[in-house]
Amino acid sequence: MSSGDGSEAIRASGSWSGRPPGVPGAVPPPSVPLSFLAAASAGLIACGVAWVWARGAAAADPTSDPVIAAVHFGVLAALTMGILGATHQFTPVITGRPLRSVLLARATFVAWLAASWALPLGIGFENVGVTAVSGALALVGLLLLAWNLAAPLSVRGKGAPVTALRLALLGAATTTLLGATFVGDRQGNWFVLSGHVDLAMGVLGLFAWLGVTYIGVAQKLWPMFMLAHLSGGHRAATVSVWATWLGAAVLAGGLAHGAPVAEWAGAGVLVIGLGAHLVSLWAHLRHRRRKADLHLLFVATAAAWLVVAAGLALAGALLLPHHYRLGVALVTAAMVASGGWLLEALVGHAHKVVPFIVWSLLRSQGTPSGPSGKPLMFADLYHHGWAGVTYGTVTIGIGSLCAGLGASWTPAIAAGGVLLVATGVIAAANLSARALRLFFGSRTGSDLPTAVATQRREPVQRPT
Repeated sequence: MSSGDGSEAIRASGSWSGRPPGVPGAVPPPSVPLSFLAAASAGLIACGVAWVWARGAAAADPTSDPVIAAVHFGVLAALTMGILGATHQFTPVITGRPLRSVLLARATFVAWLAASWALPLGIGFENVGVTAVSGALALVGLLLLAWNLAAPLSVRGKGAPVTALRLALLGAATTTLLGATFVGDRQGNWFVLSGHVDLAMGVLGLFAWLGVTYIGVAQKLWPMFMLAHLSGGHRAATVSVWATWLGAAVLAGGLAHGAPVAEWAGAGVLVIGLGAHLVSLWAHLRHRRRKADLHLLFVATAAAWLVVAAGLALAGALLLPHHYRLGVALVTAAMVASGGWLLEALVGHAHKVVPFIVWSLLRSQGTPSGPSGKPLMFADLYHHGWAGVTYGTVTIGIGSLCAGLGASWTPAIAAGGVLLVATGVIAAANLSARALRLFFGSRTGSDLPTAVATQRREPVQRPT
């Protein structure tokens, strides 16, 4: 494709025309990923409220409808919306090709936002009609997502990240189609949605879709944010992508059909994949040239939740035949810890990704200087003390939920919900307040003299 054709493709995608120098031409307008990430914060708040509401039911029966509703707020309204924001932002970066259409991205956002709230609300309040509508909305969102990403993901090569995004799209299709089928009739006229089938869909969604997406995108984010560039091929990345996806698929199939051999085989392959992911992280940590910071703490803690999840899952599987209730409680805690892996990573990376996106937006508005009058830096766009508080709330919140569910302890479940609410509120406020002040200041012209003067003498900051 010639450069002229590439420019035409970017214009056809509806990409933002005022992009500053240094931002790749395929990257969508900031409003695309930021809308998904803002919705993820709202979804996390709703998830926390739902856990507080479901605390009694969760302690008595982790498979009850209030618990399923809280889980879906976390997985769909928080994790999925955040991962979709990262997917729309980084797929063009990884492939070098723009989305098929920004309009499709916005339609995908609307469809997934509606589905991610309608499903848990319908389950929680036992409204069959709302759950059925949520399934239809999820299918619409899936079709829009697949059509939009098919264009950039058709590129050849690009290694493990592109492979991960392709497999994740297949995992998203499988999870969404199964979910839409099951929520089509919650009254059991077609079938009874048993706990092990729900668990199978959870494994598919967390690992074959969301987990594989994070594993692939992390291969681009870690070198960028840690200044850790590995020479030569990185086999652990490829193993982590394929083994995680295949292991999750086999494990989910075994759980859905009650096949112990497939369950243990799938779990073994999944452990290999996630272990390779941790090996890849360790390799990046060894080669990093940036000193330890809060981002590193988020990433390392997220990895630790994978180890916790594996231990809880093994304990639960071994106890299920002998102590069923305790086994179910531990398996539920393991799924929450698995979600904690993704949530901790999402919140941590958001404190890097959101300032980078907002920085690009402010540059496009002619605001090259920060509050101090010096060139605008990513670190100027949020308060680092509050970011540390966010690390504490999300980490302790995940730990409280795991402990509360594993021990059937209502106060810990409620505390975990409250801390997730705090995480959503603090992160959203911290990552938006300074940016909004600078944005509206530049729009009213208060920063224009400084912008013009600085733009002439200061070089453009490029992402590292």
